[in-house]
Amino acid sequence: MPTALTLLDVLLIGAAALLSLPVLVLSVEIFSACGARWLRSATSPSLPDPARRPSVAVLVPAHNEVDGIAATIQSIRAQLVEGDRCVVIADNCTDETARVAGAAGASVVERADAARRGKGFALDYGVRHLAAEPPEVVVVIDADCTLGPNAIDLLARRCVETARPVQGSNVMRSPPGAPLKTRIAEFAFVIRTVRARGCFHLGLPCQLTGTGMAFPWPLIRDASLASAHIVEDLRLGLELAADGSPPTLCPGATVMSVFPLGAAAFLSQRVRWEQGHFGVIAELGPRLLWQAIRRGQLPLAAMVADLCVPPVAALVLAHCAVLALSALVAFTSGWIAPLVLAASSLLLLLISVAAAWSGFARHVVTFRELATAPVYVAGKLPMYVRMMFKKQTEWVRTDRKGDVP
Repeated sequence: MPTALTLLDVLLIGAAALLSLPVLVLSVEIFSACGARWLRSATSPSLPDPARRPSVAVLVPAHNEVDGIAATIQSIRAQLVEGDRCVVIADNCTDETARVAGAAGASVVERADAARRGKGFALDYGVRHLAAEPPEVVVVIDADCTLGPNAIDLLARRCVETARPVQGSNVMRSPPGAPLKTRIAEFAFVIRTVRARGCFHLGLPCQLTGTGMAFPWPLIRDASLASAHIVEDLRLGLELAADGSPPTLCPGATVMSVFPLGAAAFLSQRVRWEQGHFGVIAELGPRLLWQAIRRGQLPLAAMVADLCVPPVAALVLAHCAVLALSALVAFTSGWIAPLVLAASSLLLLLISVAAAWSGFARHVVTFRELATAPVYVAGKLPMYVRMMFKKQTEWVRTDRKGDVP
């Protein structure tokens, strides 16, 4: 051990300790989900047996979604009962989205406001439209999604049972013939779903993911929706939790969508998600954590801890950087504590990812393919560098046309 610690030594041990915190959160969530699966624990919440199902309005925000909107509406309408509504908000559309949605059987409201673009503004417009005859539950489904069996029924009943926002299991799949890069991205998305299941089994809230969301009318009526934030769903869930209504998961309600085909669209979607995630961590993380501690709000504290887990690729790259510097310090000065801590944290991260793959994603990638993930992780480094210098501040629709990346 060195006789005196340098500033670099202190910074490295601090960085290694800081990196270990999100890894601990991620590992607890994943092992909770895996443990429940391996113990054959029930994965669907118990539901009350009300005399009738609550009335539901499904809002579908849509911007130039003419190619897929009809299939989405068909999937939704198959699960509606008498008194339910499916409302498409055709937001600043320049194609035939409104006409196709109407022909498919949805009620359509059109919105034109080029200065206030984004999903948040569209949802706010839809909620204001429903106010004349409000439903008991509002469900939000993206215009490129299809529903699993009984998804709307499960979401609506769970919403009434808890009087809280409810998030369904959001599943993203690779298109047929997708390359390995896209399937590894699918596995990364599986990890997000596994973590949400882990929170559910621990009795903790989950993040909102933008589609497959259900809200009691009083909550969504008063929510702050009108914004162009690039991850408005994540922000909304945290704000509701701060107000005492943390979202909860409904694992049995599945909402499915497909990764975009085009390479540019694929990259744009990843940048939007990850840059938005980092932005919300910086903007809301410290303030909400302090509020949770000051007011004793355990659910909010759990959501902030979950929020502060960055994407796995970013975690791995950060560990590699700290490991390289720590190895250099250990070689030159003999100070090995940062190296040991960073290596232990990275090992726990890799074990957790392997557990998630073994329990939930063997059908997505083979173990041999998963072994090539370091190439995928390294390939994201230029994206993170670009994100540092060019921030995406406005919502951008994902273009689902083009060639497979």
